[in-house]
Amino acid sequence: MDKAAGKNSAAGGLYPPIEPYDRHMLDVGDGHKIYVEQCGNPDGMPVVIFHGGPGGGCSPQMRRFFDPNTYRIILFDQRGCGRSRPHAAIEDNTTWHLVSDIEHIRLTLGIDRWIVFGGSWGATLGLIYAQSHPGRVAWLVLRGVFLATKSELDWFYGGGAGRFWPELWEEFSSLVPEDEHHDMISAYNKRLFSGTYREEVRFAKAWAGWENALASIQNRGHMIDAPAEYARAFARLENHYFVNNAWLDEGQLLRDMPKIAHIPGTIVQGRHDMICPPQAAYKLHKRWPSSTLRMVHFAGHALSERGVTEELTHTMDKLARQRSTLGL
Repeated sequence: MDKAAGKNSAAGGLYPPIEPYDRHMLDVGDGHKIYVEQCGNPDGMPVVIFHGGPGGGCSPQMRRFFDPNTYRIILFDQRGCGRSRPHAAIEDNTTWHLVSDIEHIRLTLGIDRWIVFGGSWGATLGLIYAQSHPGRVAWLVLRGVFLATKSELDWFYGGGAGRFWPELWEEFSSLVPEDEHHDMISAYNKRLFSGTYREEVRFAKAWAGWENALASIQNRGHMIDAPAEYARAFARLENHYFVNNAWLDEGQLLRDMPKIAHIPGTIVQGRHDMICPPQAAYKLHKRWPSSTLRMVHFAGHALSERGVTEELTHTMDKLARQRSTLGL
């Protein structure tokens, strides 16, 4: 397929849908098996995609930011979500397990270095992975930056975003007693891990609905109802990670940026991101001399925002033309 002809301008610059040439379940130990897929060109530039959440899982849409003639596209569902098993499980499921899993994937697929592409929690994980294995990352492409700090969690679960969406915040917060509103993450944790499936699903749908409603700048103030099994995995895993501060020291990602100061990167950030406000992306850019910040002015958090889609696709097309200099 001709590269120029392959672009789908009606879909905001995305490439047409493609099917994987490889799907398999990879045993990563601790009783976990993770879903891994590859598509595009088996001899192409390797790019690995880190989905958000934690607990969001990967989707076919995530394949479409890459020219399939140029890229070897690797997607996987992180522990406990998507097609990985056991589903919604938090046992042996931490940030450092995920970093180990990523290395397991890289070694299993025989890849020396790759491009890392991640958004939201996927951007967090991308930074953590790069700081842990800087010699394996040729370029970082990050969207909707989340640095896993207390101030970011306080913004979204402590009423900051709720000042812009008071009716949705009331719907989210009213499910727990008022005397627990000072710590909504812990309040939801009790219900998401109550051991009663019906209660867990009820609170999981509310947790996922609050986040999904604020993801797009096009939202008109409606909670989005997610399927029960998806919501339960998404909410339990996300809450589990947030209760444990993602197993990071406060401010660790910015503190450790000197470890990857030499790695080039692109940050794509929605100006009106209600979930991960632009301040984190700006702070990251200031601490990262090899980065470029692309602020998309009429966009929120979602990967599907048109301006975000266009910037990400443009970035990947530009990197494709730099293959020889990247050594991939």
